[in-house]
Amino acid sequence: MSKDEELEIHSEDNENDDYENICYVCRRPESVAGKMVQVAPGLMICPDCMQKTFDSVSNMGFSMNDLNSMMGAPQTNSEDDEDKQDNNNHIPNISFLNLSDLTGFGVPNSQRLKKKKKKKDGEKKEAPVIDIKNIPPPHEIKARLDEHVVGQEYAKKVMSVAVYNHYKRVSQMDNLLDDDGVEIEKSNMLMIGPTGSGKTYMVKTLARLLDVPLAITDATSLTEAGYIGDDIESVVSKLLAAADNDVERAEKGIIFIDEIDKLAKKKNTNQRDVSGESVQQGMLKLLEGAEVEVPVGASSKNAMVPMTTIDTGNILFICGGAFPDLADIIKERLNKASSMGFVADLKDKYDKEENILSKVTVEDLRKFGMIPEFIGRLPIIYSLEALSEDMFVRILTEPKNAITKQYQKLLSFDEVKLEFEEGALRAIAKKAKEKELGARALRSIIEEFMLDIMYEIPKDDNIGTVVITEEYVEKKGGPKIIPRDHSITAKKEVAEN
Repeated sequence: MSKDEELEIHSEDNENDDYENICYVCRRPESVAGKMVQVAPGLMICPDCMQKTFDSVSNMGFSMNDLNSMMGAPQTNSEDDEDKQDNNNHIPNISFLNLSDLTGFGVPNSQRLKKKKKKKDGEKKEAPVIDIKNIPPPHEIKARLDEHVVGQEYAKKVMSVAVYNHYKRVSQMDNLLDDDGVEIEKSNMLMIGPTGSGKTYMVKTLARLLDVPLAITDATSLTEAGYIGDDIESVVSKLLAAADNDVERAEKGIIFIDEIDKLAKKKNTNQRDVSGESVQQGMLKLLEGAEVEVPVGASSKNAMVPMTTIDTGNILFICGGAFPDLADIIKERLNKASSMGFVADLKDKYDKEENILSKVTVEDLRKFGMIPEFIGRLPIIYSLEALSEDMFVRILTEPKNAITKQYQKLLSFDEVKLEFEEGALRAIAKKAKEKELGARALRSIIEEFMLDIMYEIPKDDNIGTVVITEEYVEKKGGPKIIPRDHSITAKKEVAEN
C-alpha cells in the first residue's frame, strides 16, 4: 500500500470517528481550533500552529523548498537553489523530524472529546437526553433506594424530591425561559451523617437509577490553584471522564464531593489556608453555575493536555461529610438555650442522643468553619441517622446486595450452603455497633470468623451446609457443619449426565 492510499484511508477513518481531532502542538480540539491539517497519519495540526510554523521557517531564512528537503519530502529545484541545497541539507547541531516516521501516531481516546451530532435538513428533532416523562417520580425513586439502603427514610425522601425537581428543571429549562421568563435555580444538597451511614452508597444507587454520569471525589485532595494537589476544576474533569468525554452528557451529571467537612476554616493559624477556606471560595462558581475550562483525560492543567469548556449550571452537586465536632457545637447551642431559670434542663441531656445531627442549623455550620457563601449555595441540608443494632441486622440481610448474600453466593460456587442464626446476626450487629465505624465494620467482622471456614471447605467434599452460630461469632464455640447428602448428589450427577 502506498503512502497516499494510507493517508486517504486514515482520513476516512477520522471522518467516521466519534471523537474530535486534537492538535498535536497546542492540544486544542477541532471544535475550538478549527479544521485540522493532517500532516501524517494520525497527526493533526491546527491552522494557527501551522501558520506559526511557516512564520518561524520564514524568519530563519529558509524557503518552503528548503523545508521540504529537510523533512524528506520531494522538491523541485531551480538553478539558483542548487548551490544552496547542499548547505541547507546538513545544518550543524539541528536535526529535523521525518513525518513519514509518524505513521499511526495519534492522541489516545481518553484525551479526545466526543463529536457533537449535527442535525441534517429536514431531520426530526432528537429526544432530549433528560425527558420529564421518563424521570421516575419521587415515590418510585425512594422505592428503588429502599431496595438497596436500609433505614434513612427522611434522607431518601429528601434526595428523591430534590433529584426529581432538579432533572425536571433541566428537561424543561428551554420551555420555562420561553414561556414566562421564570428560571428555576438548582438546589444542591449537603448530607451530614456519621461515617458508614450510607452517604456514598445512596448517591451511587441514585446515579445508577437515573442512568446519568457520576463523579465521586474527595475534598481532602483539593487545593487552591497554584499549589500541590488537585485543582478545584478537577472534579468537573472527573465527571467528563465518567461521561466518556461527552460534554453534553457531562453537563447533566452528578458530582458527589465527600469529606466536605475537611474544607472548614482552620482555627488559630497564621498560615495561608490553601486547602480549607480558599477551596470553599473557589468552589462557589462551580456550585452556582459557570463555564469553566477543564482538562480532558487528566486531573491537572498542563501544556500537553487538551482543554474544553463545560457549563456547570445543570450539574447537580451533592456534598457529604461526617462533621465529627459538629455534635458538640449543636449541644452547646441547645444547652445554652435551655439553661436559664428554675426549669432549666440538665447539661448532659443531649449527651446520649445519637441523632443530634438532625438538629443542625446554618449557624452551627458557620461556627464549624463553613463560610456563609458556601452554605448558601447548598440550600438542601439534611442529616442521616446513626445506625442502631436493629438497623445493622437489617443491613446484613435485607438489601439486594447484602453482605450475607455475598458470602452465601461465594460458598455456593463450592456447592456449600451458608446459613446464619438470628443470634449470630445479633452478635455481629453488637460488635459493629461497638466499633463505631458504621456499616463498614460488618465486612471486617464477618471476614474474621469466615476465614477458617473458607480455608477448610475446599479441602473437604463432605461439607454440605455451614450454620454460623452466636457462640462461633463470640468465639465461645464453633459453627454447625452438616454433611452433604451423597445420595442426592449422586442422583443430581446422574440426571445431568
